[in-house]
Amino acid sequence: MNRRSSLIALTASLLLAACATTPAPAPLADTLARDPQLSTFNRLVAQAGLTQELRAAGPLTVFAPSDEAFKAVPAKTMEALAADPAQLKAVLSYHIIDGRVAAADVKPGTAKTRQGGTLALAKAGSFVTVDDAIVQQADLVATNGVAHVVDRVLTPPKK
Repeated sequence: MNRRSSLIALTASLLLAACATTPAPAPLADTLARDPQLSTFNRLVAQAGLTQELRAAGPLTVFAPSDEAFKAVPAKTMEALAADPAQLKAVLSYHIIDGRVAAADVKPGTAKTRQGGTLALAKAGSFVTVDDAIVQQADLVATNGVAHVVDRVLTPPKK
């Protein structure tokens, strides 16, 4: 009996430990905020007033540029975006499409963005591209959609 009690206690503690280390499902805004490589994206989302949109029902797909991707953007461009909230919101909205598109579901073609433009999606084997960006980390699953970390900041075409 003592061995059985020990086994039950061990099983229960392992289950509790697994629950403690696995984050609970959360909306895109919170799921993305947990990822340290997306700190610039998360800061700009908040600055542009898009946090609530990324907490809404969805489903949405977000192509989130990594911090490294933002480092490749010229400083003058980043300063201009910081000074123009409408333009910042447009650029970030260009990274968001309606619907949940997992990497495995990507089909060659285009997708309309929340900004109003279109993104070119393609897949070759396990590689997924979005315009000129490559998905570095796919399928960050959230309660209201999915996100993919990309290696470039996508810019909407000039009108």
